[in-house]
Amino acid sequence: GDFVRARMADGLVSACHDVSDGGLLVAVAEMALAGDVGADIVVPAGERGALDWLFGEDQGRYVIQTADADAVLKAASGTGVPAIVIGRSGGTSLTVAGHDPISVSTLREAHEGWLPGFMAAP
Repeated sequence: GDFVRARMADGLVSACHDVSDGGLLVAVAEMALAGDVGADIVVPAGERGALDWLFGEDQGRYVIQTADADAVLKAASGTGVPAIVIGRSGGTSLTVAGHDPISVSTLREAHEGWLPGFMAAP
């Protein structure tokens, strides 16, 4: 948390979300909804299980959006904080490499339409 706050103070972070409830992919999806922008995510080589990596509810892990990944990675390396690039933001869909994309608009409909639809059911 201290590392992320310091990068915010440095002006390197344009968006941030903790990885806890739902895991990394849920955090990225919520960021996509909040910013109305898609993302392309790549599961790093060597990960034992993509599902664990994507949906593990880890405390103390963050997804940040930055225009200067090299500066963030350099700072992380200098402080011993593990950090990797997991993809790029942009476009209109959320995509995990090797899987079908979902448009941000479809994601929004599912996210925002579920509760009203549930409450209207007989």
